[in-house]
Amino acid sequence: MKLLLIVLLLVAAVPACLVLFTWRSVRRVELALPPQGRFVEVPGARLHVLDKGPADGAAQRPALLLIHGLAGNLCHFSCGVVDPLAAHYRVVAVDRPGSGYSERLPGTAATLSAQADAMAALIETLQLGRVVVVGHSLGGAVALTLAQRHPGRVAALALIAPLTHAPTAISPAFAGLQIRWPWLRTVVAWTLALPATLAQRDKILAIVFGPEPVPDDFPTRGGGLLGIRPSHFVAACADLAEVGQDLPTVIAGYPSMHLPVSVLYGRGDRILDPVEQGQALVDELPGAQLKLVEGGHMLPVTVAAATVAFVTEVVQGLGPAVVSQRPEISSSSVSAP
Repeated sequence: MKLLLIVLLLVAAVPACLVLFTWRSVRRVELALPPQGRFVEVPGARLHVLDKGPADGAAQRPALLLIHGLAGNLCHFSCGVVDPLAAHYRVVAVDRPGSGYSERLPGTAATLSAQADAMAALIETLQLGRVVVVGHSLGGAVALTLAQRHPGRVAALALIAPLTHAPTAISPAFAGLQIRWPWLRTVVAWTLALPATLAQRDKILAIVFGPEPVPDDFPTRGGGLLGIRPSHFVAACADLAEVGQDLPTVIAGYPSMHLPVSVLYGRGDRILDPVEQGQALVDELPGAQLKLVEGGHMLPVTVAAATVAFVTEVVQGLGPAVVSQRPEISSSSVSAP
């Protein structure tokens, strides 16, 4: 009996130690990498946004809304893309609901349509006018959905390695996110997710960044460490599980979309296939353009200058007819970190 009690105590101690390890690790990360921006309340979410750019004189320049990909956060843009663009345009980089420091409110879906509606509400709350949406990876799918559901909010799309069609297979880098039951996602997030991530970190990053090297400052300046937070893991699992619900409808709407769309892809992308995703979109969407560069999937981080040039070219191609104003922001919906 005494031996059984010892075994039971040891069994109970293992998950308790894992939870404590996760909590302490997350606490250190949050102290080292606090929110960069402010928080905006929209239906279904409390969004963390980084809002930078000219305070005035931008009447003839559309604002830019930057949406990151699966398991990412706005640091993927702020580490090298936001400041150069903000020298000329109002730039709003957002943590998608549940990602980074944004919260997805209980009962809110993680579907593309739900996330697109949250982005539309953000555009309205910040009074951004018609925006150029810059979507990376899964953020590209959200951008396409936003343009279809809220065409009056979007002037153009600048898509970087976007998800546009159901991939042939889920990348091994995201295999650990394929958890069906919400309760199990939470259990794994607080126990096994962090140790497993640490054990496979080099392998995962080689897929995500390859064939390019992983920048030394990606864990900090690129926000990589924020991905260890349990809330972030749970949200990423939900994003992956629910993306397929709306994607067929979005794909069916491509031929009827009539706005400027440009796509940037790295030839060596190991997450999404440039032909299966980029060329396939261009073939179905009237007037869309595809540009290929040397690189992998994380172009906003690894080739920031080329990404800035790509987005700038999209904006300049719109001409002076697209007008974005900067009216006062309601203090009731925006708060400091």
